[in-house]
Amino acid sequence: MMKYPLQYLVALSLVDRKQDDLEDEYGDLPERIQEMKEKYEELESFVKETQRILEEDRLFIMNSKKALEELKAREERLSKQQFLVRNNKEFDAITREIEYARNEHARISQELQQAKVKEENLVVILEQQKKSAEEALKELRELEKDYELIATNQNEELNEIKMARMKIIERLDKYPLELYNRIRNSHKDAIVKVKKNSCTGCFSHIPPQKIVEIRNNLDKLYTCENCGRILYPEDLEIDSEFIL
Repeated sequence: MMKYPLQYLVALSLVDRKQDDLEDEYGDLPERIQEMKEKYEELESFVKETQRILEEDRLFIMNSKKALEELKAREERLSKQQFLVRNNKEFDAITREIEYARNEHARISQELQQAKVKEENLVVILEQQKKSAEEALKELRELEKDYELIATNQNEELNEIKMARMKIIERLDKYPLELYNRIRNSHKDAIVKVKKNSCTGCFSHIPPQKIVEIRNNLDKLYTCENCGRILYPEDLEIDSEFIL
């Protein structure tokens, strides 16, 4: 039965390395999925923005057509009134109104033509954007499918790792666990054996006196002065119960 924190840390390291190996099976899939997700979201935002602009343009076209109809009707109405006026002053006033209506009709007609050209271009752009977004979504779904397949295959093994890790952590005090986790932020192999008077993490030389201390004081934790990894003697015994 193990009784030293060092033994449990070694067991924890073995379990974590097993989990690291499983995660390595994903390769760059997580990064590729995230990149493709961001790409798809960006393309979708382009589609929505183009749709918004297209809707505004079509609303402008509809309102312009209505305005042109009203101006035409107004011009016709005013033209009829010209023959009913009683003096030059009224005639001139109606003439100015007709001229204004014609100028407005010409201006809006020109803007309407530009809006129609814009609409045609937007329709083409929108179709291209939708196609790009659909292709990105298809690729994203394929990547997610590959990820899910790996996850499904690993599911049982990961559950075993989680259970084993929980059993080990329950036997560790706060300090050794925090030290181990802190070192793992820099080195996945946070705890390594001393072999041939060297740290097997960075291969730096370990003084003989320190090796003796590591072997004779299993209740203490010693770290490599060069890389900071926790060190343990090569012949340290680990209970098979905690080894997957």
